[in-house]
Amino acid sequence: METRNLGHSGLQVSLVGLGCNNFGMFLDLEASRKVIDKAIELGITLFDTADIYGNRGGSETMMGQILGDRRKHIILATKFGMAMDEAGTLKGASRRYIFSAVEASLRRLKTDWIDLYQLHQVDPLTPMEETLRALDDLIKQGKVRYIGISNHPAWKVADAEWISRQHNLNHFISCQDEYSLLARAPEKELIPAMKKFGLGLLPYFPLASGMLTGKHHRGNLSHGTRLETARFAGRFTTDENFAIVEKLAQFCKKRGHTLLELAFSWLAMKAINSSIIAGATKPEQLEQNVKAVDWKLTPEDLSEIDALTARA
Repeated sequence: METRNLGHSGLQVSLVGLGCNNFGMFLDLEASRKVIDKAIELGITLFDTADIYGNRGGSETMMGQILGDRRKHIILATKFGMAMDEAGTLKGASRRYIFSAVEASLRRLKTDWIDLYQLHQVDPLTPMEETLRALDDLIKQGKVRYIGISNHPAWKVADAEWISRQHNLNHFISCQDEYSLLARAPEKELIPAMKKFGLGLLPYFPLASGMLTGKHHRGNLSHGTRLETARFAGRFTTDENFAIVEKLAQFCKKRGHTLLELAFSWLAMKAINSSIIAGATKPEQLEQNVKAVDWKLTPEDLSEIDALTARA
């Protein structure tokens, strides 16, 4: 398994990471154990979860039960900021909430430290300086090793970097955002800002929630997948996306590869991507993901892909 530094930091992560959002939601304890065991066997070192995953706490709890002594051999990443209660009071990025949220995550994960602690979403009520000072204190206390940011616009990422520099605080080393052949918005503003400040990207939804697996076709969605749910189908199964997928499928067929291999290899060709975050419900899916990054696309391939994925 290839490893890369996360941005300009010294933290090394596996090129293929494991998204742990299925644990406690779609997978029970034993099914989650099989996925985690296979991930470690394949050399995956980055395990990415969040306090909200698994019906608020379920994913972290299962990981704490499963990892045991192996925890010290992996890079454990989690997130905070989204609502952890129905009333929406347990959320945000204030100093008070961060100190409470990190202790809860540490308890569920059964660990003394978090390798990468990430702000999950924008908190419009809390100044970024307050958030960064609280996270800086957690690093000094040894409870957190590095910090990252997720689902924030480029200007907020740049603002956070300048605040860290101005006040000599530990700064974000990574962004975690949706990025795939069907979701290329980060290329416009976010990725240029990240390159300027030396952050690494952790792309999630690399398969566009299944649209890039090759399983789904126009008018015929594969049964038992997340694209059957209203939340994902309405977003991804558009006529425009199906048109792009059909063209990409032909591109792959001519070269003897699969659509899934293209989705991963295209992301792997971009140096900004430190680790590709992909979930799995079965161990064999992990094997496919790990093998998928081996296709070395040529500059001509990349130019053709850009043309095929161009939006109207």
